[in-house]
Amino acid sequence: MPTIHEILEKYWGYRSFRPSQEEIINSVLNGKDALALLPTGGGKSICFQVPGLAMDGICIVVSPLIALMKDQVENLTKKGIKAVAITSAMHKREIDIALDNCVHGKVKFLYLSPERLETEIVKVRLQRMNVNLIAIDESHCISQWGYDFRPSYLKIELLREILPKVPFLALTATATKEVVIDIQEKLLFKKKNVIQQSFERKNIAYIMLNEEDKLVRLVKIVNKIKGTGIVYVRNRKKTQDIANYLRSNKISADFYHAGLDSKTRDIKQSEWINNKTRVIVCTNAFGMGIDKPDVRFVVHIDLPDSLEAYFQEAGRAGRDEQKAFAVLLYNNGDKIELNRNIDNSFPEMDEIRQTYQALANYYQIPSGSGLGITHSFDISAFCDNYKLQAITVFNSMKFIEREGYILLSDAFFQAARIKLEINRDDLYKFQISNPAFDVFIKLLLRSYAGLFDNFEKINEFDLAKKLNCKQTEIVKKLNYLHQQKIITYAPQTELPQLTYTMPRVDTKDLTLSKENFSSLKKRAIERMDAVLNYTESAHKCRSQLLLAYFGETETNSCGQCDICLEEKRKILHADEFDAISKQIKQLLSLQSLELKVLVNSITDVHEDKIIHTIQWMVDNDQLMYNDQNLLCLSA
Repeated sequence: MPTIHEILEKYWGYRSFRPSQEEIINSVLNGKDALALLPTGGGKSICFQVPGLAMDGICIVVSPLIALMKDQVENLTKKGIKAVAITSAMHKREIDIALDNCVHGKVKFLYLSPERLETEIVKVRLQRMNVNLIAIDESHCISQWGYDFRPSYLKIELLREILPKVPFLALTATATKEVVIDIQEKLLFKKKNVIQQSFERKNIAYIMLNEEDKLVRLVKIVNKIKGTGIVYVRNRKKTQDIANYLRSNKISADFYHAGLDSKTRDIKQSEWINNKTRVIVCTNAFGMGIDKPDVRFVVHIDLPDSLEAYFQEAGRAGRDEQKAFAVLLYNNGDKIELNRNIDNSFPEMDEIRQTYQALANYYQIPSGSGLGITHSFDISAFCDNYKLQAITVFNSMKFIEREGYILLSDAFFQAARIKLEINRDDLYKFQISNPAFDVFIKLLLRSYAGLFDNFEKINEFDLAKKLNCKQTEIVKKLNYLHQQKIITYAPQTELPQLTYTMPRVDTKDLTLSKENFSSLKKRAIERMDAVLNYTESAHKCRSQLLLAYFGETETNSCGQCDICLEEKRKILHADEFDAISKQIKQLLSLQSLELKVLVNSITDVHEDKIIHTIQWMVDNDQLMYNDQNLLCLSA
């Protein structure tokens, strides 16, 4: 077997591991359970993909986001590594074949959502697989103390019964001390084993600005910091409004949110990744699984609900380890808005019951039935149909899901797939007796290889063009062949999938744990207070505040956040600062200068004091760097 260093260089092109990666990999290779805490962009996936390749057998990866699973499967496939993902949008027959390939084929990675672990078909097949490692991505989701608790993650402990000798590797970028303890307990670690790389991102300058006119300030930030950036906002409408505002100020910008169709999202994402778009204005639907190393700034227009969410989103800046900025814009109205969001996140029981009843009516599910059935869920159409508010429905469904009644997957695009279910001889007989389908079946066989063995992705639009007919005709033909059991046809979807995880109960019997409800609200308020403390702190380094929240208390000031820069300015006496800044302005009023030349032009003052003054003037928009990287007076 190749060594872990040979695997790293062969598939990823790196000759050495990042800090902590090798320690994590060796821990699981030695059969130990481990919890890996790495910052966003710290290379978590390599920590399970390398040992998964280094050992005989298959690695099971449990992940909460279907879009993220699909991205990782595609990336592994491009490297020539066999990987599959089982999702709720797949047909039962399709799942059956995929699991068979994991048992008998050379598949190295099987990605599963946690709720799949409860299904009999998965439990039986896992026992027949040669599993070498179980990786639990986003493992903070298992903790009720975490900011993104998902009840389905509690099902992961079932794997201990099925595969008692296989090591667990839990991974996360956001976990407080109590969550770290909770993860290990919930996953039944044989022995506590936390391998932690400091969450400190030394190349990121965290800046908090109290700003009434956020859009004017945003334009200044984007014009001041060169390179690509992300602007996070809370709602979909603002993404488009702010992108338009940036474009009106001659800044290349686009918007992104989960309500766009998958093709549009892919185009917008691709153009930003390839630097055709400079700034992407988005909701938190953007960023997960996107590894763009040269993001120079991340700006939050709205306050996040938690420091965990903020740290993860801000951490998408500067993954190339070059200087980057994370800017949070804040004003007095934000506190009111954050409190309103907490209230919206905890609907009244009557509202939760109303949503549950409406779902049953929408899908026509009688009491006592519906178990295991999956439906595509369009929240806009649902809310329009019953005149409900989307935010109330969304948060009500989250509580219904927490109590184990339903499961709602994230939105993702799944292309249409087909598989032939009869042999060649029987297919030929069908063509002879059904001449109207002869040309269509021949087209399918010419266009897609392997239809007799596996499900293949198809494109109904392309087939319609080849037959010179409407796409609806193609779909009609596919549905007929599916009904006749000639093929299995799984239509394309890009909507979230809603699955009933227990039979539908009468609405009056729907129960939620009051203790659980009040505890969750208390935790949400505590997380909100931590965000407000971060924004309103005027004396402690921003980086230290963030790290202390995650349990790192023995850290140094970063020297580059807004608090540290202000402290540096105070090193100078007011009259010294005034005198130096006056000289700087006089020199730059004549011509733009390189930093070194400007510093050397000021005599009889210590160089550190000159640089501190220049840095303060740059950060407060009195000076700027022009296109030639020369210092000049701000306009």
